[in-house]
Amino acid sequence: MPKRIVFAVWGSLGDLHPYLAIAHELQARGHHCVIATTNFHRERVEAEQLEFAPMGPHLDADPVLMKKSMHLRRGPRFLLRDMVIPYTRQSFVETMKAIAGADLLVTHPIAYGAQLAAQKTEIRWASTALAPTGMFSAYEPSVRMQSPTLSKLEAAGPWLDHLLLKIARHTTNRWNAPIREVRSELGLLSKANPIFEGQFSPQLTLAMFSPLFGTAQPDWPPNTVISGFPFYNEPAAMDEGLGNFLNDGEPPVVFTLGSAASAVPRHFFDESLKAIARLQCRALLIVGSLAPNQFGSGLPRNVAAFPYAPYSELFSRAAVNVHHGGIGTTAQALRSGRPMLVAPFAFDQPDNAARAGKLGVARSLFIQHYTAARAARELEPLLRDAAYRESATKVGERIRAEDGVAKACNALERLLAGNS
Repeated sequence: MPKRIVFAVWGSLGDLHPYLAIAHELQARGHHCVIATTNFHRERVEAEQLEFAPMGPHLDADPVLMKKSMHLRRGPRFLLRDMVIPYTRQSFVETMKAIAGADLLVTHPIAYGAQLAAQKTEIRWASTALAPTGMFSAYEPSVRMQSPTLSKLEAAGPWLDHLLLKIARHTTNRWNAPIREVRSELGLLSKANPIFEGQFSPQLTLAMFSPLFGTAQPDWPPNTVISGFPFYNEPAAMDEGLGNFLNDGEPPVVFTLGSAASAVPRHFFDESLKAIARLQCRALLIVGSLAPNQFGSGLPRNVAAFPYAPYSELFSRAAVNVHHGGIGTTAQALRSGRPMLVAPFAFDQPDNAARAGKLGVARSLFIQHYTAARAARELEPLLRDAAYRESATKVGERIRAEDGVAKACNALERLLAGNS
């Protein structure tokens, strides 16, 4: 029997994509899906022929705000404490309107008001994690990967991550006052930290990444299903000029940043151009919000710049993909079967870079260390060493064999049927 399913998603366009992919498949199975998200994404949601419902905070893609949120150490505090958590009441009220008559609520990790709505109404509820670091396990060094110094302590056991998580819980507890206030008014008794264990549903958590990228740990929430990456293939066609450039020579090195990191990219592209000159290779810059002509008319013939390209089509045609390490971009790079250089900013990105490195398909360079000389030094083995290409090919084959969308939908339908 068809059901009404609401997805409460707050984040960048890259965050939204996997939920769009799952919603499309569920609608193909006869259900009705609603995407509750910021007004900034309304046009995209409605263009996908999905029902839109507002769920704040409703903030514009302000480059200044994006730059602050992408800082390695201060970014998470700014995003959560200053941009998201103060609007918990608004998020709760708007989610309550969206789920009226709904059969299932699926929540994004930082949709805190929606999580409170799930607890208040006792609607069937599935929480999600977009990347392994979002599971906050002490048995994988996801937390220490946020620090270039601590990430080198590979020999340290779970004790270090237990300690780091304890410190993080204590620190973030001070940010959560607006959530605790709304929770108290609603008569909810839970005292779980909403940034950590409080975000997870006891009924179902979808770990929306490949089991090749992250495996279940003893301290994961119960009723977790690893679905595989729910790939969203962008409907836009590849630009004709971009296609001509790809056809006109050897596969290029592709340099790109995701929908959030693209707000602060100029340093990345300037240094990348200098690295290209050192390596004397063909290269393609996907510059996002920067106009290609901001780089002047003097780009060498071996380099082209475009504002946008669908990664699902582009990445497999690259020699190496250089990106920021967002989980959606990393997933597409893994699926492409090509090696990658990851220049992480913050959040899950350093951990994603480390995991790709352990698979033998990537090297990494923190964005604050990203210079032409260092980038060229890291790119050299990715371009020349056959081991990286062979590993990337094998990983790509395994990722392409998975069907994350179908597995996620199957889990949601089991929950709807009363079986978590």
